[in-house]
Amino acid sequence: MPERSRPAAPPLRRPLEGVRVVELAHVAAGPFAGMLLADLGADVVKVEPPSGDQMRAWPPFATSADGEQRFSHNFASVNRNKRSVVADLKDPAQLAHARQLIEAADVVVENYRPGVLDRLGLGYDEVTAGHPGLVYCSISGYGLSSPYVNDGAYDVVIQGMSGLMSVTGDPDGHPVKAGVPVGDFTAGLYAAYTIAALLPQVRDSGRSVHVDCPMLDCLIGVSALQTSEYWGSGREPQRLGTAHPRNAPYQGFAAADGEFTVAAGNDRLWHAVAEVVGLPGLVTDPRFLTQLDRVAHQHDLEALLQEQFHREKREHWLTELRARGVPCGPVNTFGEMLADRHVSDTGLVDELEVPLAGPTPAVVFPARIAGLDPRLDRAAPLLGHDTAEVLAEWAAR
Repeated sequence: MPERSRPAAPPLRRPLEGVRVVELAHVAAGPFAGMLLADLGADVVKVEPPSGDQMRAWPPFATSADGEQRFSHNFASVNRNKRSVVADLKDPAQLAHARQLIEAADVVVENYRPGVLDRLGLGYDEVTAGHPGLVYCSISGYGLSSPYVNDGAYDVVIQGMSGLMSVTGDPDGHPVKAGVPVGDFTAGLYAAYTIAALLPQVRDSGRSVHVDCPMLDCLIGVSALQTSEYWGSGREPQRLGTAHPRNAPYQGFAAADGEFTVAAGNDRLWHAVAEVVGLPGLVTDPRFLTQLDRVAHQHDLEALLQEQFHREKREHWLTELRARGVPCGPVNTFGEMLADRHVSDTGLVDELEVPLAGPTPAVVFPARIAGLDPRLDRAAPLLGHDTAEVLAEWAAR
């Protein structure tokens, strides 16, 4: 019998196309979650006070030729693919407009201090009464059931409380905050992931769901190796600089002209490192025979390797290590990384039209979906630019 051909598959759509999201959020965690949903196709409407999201006031700025207008590049970095509606939630008429948007939405993302939206009549219980199915995600510092629920929280506070700062920095130094605001962005990732996972059943059942997404809990969640180490050993994880508590050599080193990292996570890779630095006898040294031995004596090992690494330039060591399959890489500045061929070859950076700045580089959604280009059809919006359009469009639902 002749082989029956399959019908042509319909074009691939963005997974959240048709999903309407109201973002009542400011600064980083909530806006980042909203942007991830927008990148995946959702129609995200950012509801801002007349003064705008606080991040609109963060430099660096693009400015108009006359210097009268400015637009924050920081704001642009976490608010693309959205529309902006201005609503003064203390004004009854404008509060009613925000309520109408929520009635037409599938998702609410908010990171107001707990209780604020409840007092305004936009809390979960009130807006879900009679709603045909809403995912309402509340991002906060500590969560709605925490004894610290009423305390203010910013990223540095959460990094400190979570334990993250206690294991970040040099052993003899003070605790160090991670240079990237991981408390904010980790919570944003958890929020977007959970919202996307819940949407199918919420739409099918018509049952609304409240997601409580605490920044503190999310950072503890990604600290699984440290919490398991504490529970398993009874010992507090320590600051180790760039070193690792269970692998060695697995850290940063300084070459003659710059810094780089080496991750020799097993015996074979360790033997290759010893060969590269011209010290093959180290593999039979009783201090370095096994992975556990190397960890126990990693200060001695670091000193021996560092003495050798100082003798040649970084590129020499990276070339030799890579030739033997040892994971390694330069310690880059952001400028160096963004200029690396990895960025251009993978399409990680594209141009986005930023108000006042014009075409501006932007890091696109980093998970590649075969058959779909990253969504870059909307720049971060001017404050209130889409108010009339959205109110008219969503009211028709």
